[in-house]
Amino acid sequence: MTEFRHEYKYLCTRQQIETIRNSISGIMQPDKNAGRNGEYVIRSLYFDDYSNSCLYDNINGNNPREKFRIRIYNADLSYIRLELKRKENGKTKKSSCRIDERLCLQMIQGIPLRIDAIDSEVYRKFCLWQHTKFLKPAIITEYDRSPYVYSDGNVRVTFDQNIRAGTFVEDFTKQRIVAHPIMPFNQHLLEVKFDELIPDFIYSLVQTENLRQTTYSKYYMCRRYHFGGGLL
Repeated sequence: MTEFRHEYKYLCTRQQIETIRNSISGIMQPDKNAGRNGEYVIRSLYFDDYSNSCLYDNINGNNPREKFRIRIYNADLSYIRLELKRKENGKTKKSSCRIDERLCLQMIQGIPLRIDAIDSEVYRKFCLWQHTKFLKPAIITEYDRSPYVYSDGNVRVTFDQNIRAGTFVEDFTKQRIVAHPIMPFNQHLLEVKFDELIPDFIYSLVQTENLRQTTYSKYYMCRRYHFGGGLL
């Protein structure tokens, strides 16, 4: 069963990323799924309803709040996940199931799904929301991630660079998509995720670099770009 986890996010520069990476590389291990360069490309397609409830839940900090997304890695359609991300009392819980390309395309096109196609609570809830909330694709987020893991406390540190938004949601399954940078020059995102306690050495590194913590998600920042910066 997936548990709730802490998730801290910080804005950082490329120089700060390299400083922290050099400091943690002797203690934390690169994620085994990362490529030779220690990175992989994450592409997610987020869904929202006709009144943009997920977006405004994020803006208003509503508690709890949930949103659905489809996620792929390195544009590989042999491994597609439907994920439900729930934020509650400052912690995050992610539940997921695998789907195939056919189901993925049906979700993108808004085709009504068979609720018994997959034996998964996440999938059945998506079907329910599709019928009752009229879920539709809202935005694509894409970025280059360098992940590191630390087994004690199930700690994960990720450097997410070149964050970009894709507004042509129908192109989600293509090998390459049109996507636009949504962050100021040389601004990236560091995320620290852990179960209960954050190790002192990781916390100290973040404090040493005087990073600025942010509450906004990549989803929000990409949606804001789509609205021309008109939200908040």
